[in-house]
Amino acid sequence: MTREISKFLSGGTAETTDAVILLLHGYGADERDLPELMSYLPKLAWFSPRAPLAAGDGYSWYSTVNLLEPSVEELAEVTQSLWDWVDENIAAEQKIIVIGFSQGGLMATQLLRTRPDRIAGTVILSGFLGVGELPADDELAVTKPKVIYCRGIEDTRISKEAIARLNTWLQANTKAVTNTYPGLGHSVDERVMLDVARYVSAQLA
Repeated sequence: MTREISKFLSGGTAETTDAVILLLHGYGADERDLPELMSYLPKLAWFSPRAPLAAGDGYSWYSTVNLLEPSVEELAEVTQSLWDWVDENIAAEQKIIVIGFSQGGLMATQLLRTRPDRIAGTVILSGFLGVGELPADDELAVTKPKVIYCRGIEDTRISKEAIARLNTWLQANTKAVTNTYPGLGHSVDERVMLDVARYVSAQLA
């Protein structure tokens, strides 16, 4: 099963060429799902790749029996494919701020956990975490990068176990700001994006 990433959208009127936003959509969505979030953010160039595997009317980053508990071994191939795509499309000197929703939030953590030196910011929206350890986890436990994790209190798509696993990892390996939002399910609203905008601006400072 191929995990080549071949489709993407890009855009943005950049005030700076030093940083770009990488948007990673969730399960069953595609590259058109997240670019509208850029209206809340500083003016930066952005890229939104399509996940490589067909899933219903959209796409998925990986295939496994339990979508909320993929092992880091199961994620290795697609993580490498995403890095290959990044290296081909984003200049090496540019900072990357990754914004991932749901399954895309997991992929955002995969990028941070494999090549943290390439990542200037990580935004996890209603996301979760691959099961197992990765070599860069030890480095992150020392450097403690700033990460923001946002989820709706009414989100029933992500299990309590998956949320707890992500929170445990974030506390051990990052300086995470965790924000929860009353009345919000498995989605994003203006409250979330205003918090994300503040985080992105701080990472650019």
